[in-house]
Amino acid sequence: MMDSKPDARTLSYINLYAVLGTLENLCELDEGARALLTNKKPIAIGFSVKGGPSATLTFFTNGRCRMEDGIKECDILLPFSSCEKFNGMIDGTVTPIPSKGFQHIKFLLKSFVPLTDRLSKYLRATPEDLEDEEFFNMSTTLMLYTIAVAIAQIGNQDEIGKFSAHNIPDGDISIGIKDGPGAVIRVEDHHLLALKKPAATYRAVMEFKDMKLARDLFDGNVNALACIGSGDIRMGGMISMVDNVNRILDRVALYLA
Repeated sequence: MMDSKPDARTLSYINLYAVLGTLENLCELDEGARALLTNKKPIAIGFSVKGGPSATLTFFTNGRCRMEDGIKECDILLPFSSCEKFNGMIDGTVTPIPSKGFQHIKFLLKSFVPLTDRLSKYLRATPEDLEDEEFFNMSTTLMLYTIAVAIAQIGNQDEIGKFSAHNIPDGDISIGIKDGPGAVIRVEDHHLLALKKPAATYRAVMEFKDMKLARDLFDGNVNALACIGSGDIRMGGMISMVDNVNRILDRVALYLA
């Protein structure tokens, strides 16, 4: 029987690509985030996790950032001896020590840490924060992107997730909010890739009727099956693709709790 519990390695992939990766979207959408980036030239931070993922976040002078897989050239290198240590950095119990780029410590402390704090405020919003409509929409949009990438990472790394991914044929699955943001889960040879943009074409679709419904689903306040029955969630195309993505989605809450 496969273990239903989350594992540290899969969580490290989610924390790197789905959580820190959402800094791309935060910097694109949030003026306050862009204002934190006062670097006079691009600065790249490499994250290297032993037994887990590696990626590079580059922060540009125009206030934007981009994540790329692997570590090529970076100004700051943050190595982690285990997936657990990297996950500890994300939950605030481990302080990383750069093996390269000590001269950029000020950037880490004055820009990167405040950016991650700002992202956390959106992804772990309080009920009071969500009373503001603009904040609510931003928070829900960022959550959609985070969840889409988490689905891909669970489908690729988690044993139960891989079982569901193995049953998905090739093609694009559109996940979006009506008249709002969208994402694509691209499946190729049972490997999942999340694209944080609306689908141009797709083989299957799952669309939430509005931002409030999406939020209630993300927060676990409504039942997805009941929403499908009521038509609040529209499903179309090859339904088996959406069914298997929904099975993976059920595991997202275990990892992002």
